[in-house]
Amino acid sequence: MEFHDDYPSYETMYNHDEAYGKKARRTLWNVFWIMLAITVFELIIGFMAPSKGWSGTLGLKVLFIGLTIVKAAAIVWWFMHLGHEVKFFKYVILLPYAIFMLYTIFIILTEGTYSGGSGRFAPTDPIFINQQKELAKKHHGGGGHATEEAHGAEKEHSGH
Repeated sequence: MEFHDDYPSYETMYNHDEAYGKKARRTLWNVFWIMLAITVFELIIGFMAPSKGWSGTLGLKVLFIGLTIVKAAAIVWWFMHLGHEVKFFKYVILLPYAIFMLYTIFIILTEGTYSGGSGRFAPTDPIFINQQKELAKKHHGGGGHATEEAHGAEKEHSGH
């Protein structure tokens, strides 16, 4: 049983011939397979990264950011039809977004691990934890005795 609706075929509706319709569908399928291949590659690398020790490395970050930009560019190029525009309009549309994306990537990579410490260690790193303990000791007067003495001096001055 064949499906029929009230709409004319793609070729008739858009005043294109059969050859153009086939070419357009072929392009859509090619885009689909390219996007699928990139996504499957990203998933394979993502699942392999922890066992290979790649997690959090600069190379892995650059790879994923690069593949994401390639997929975003493919969507804009083919599905949003930017590939059919004149060169000047392409630059007018893409340049502000490219600058914004590069700036955002820079901020994420430089500030994304900031935790208030020296910036060299993750919050779960034992060296970082020891640094925080030492800072806390310095902040609280180095130990219990100094803190108690300081509170005693405050009480004397307040008259209690």
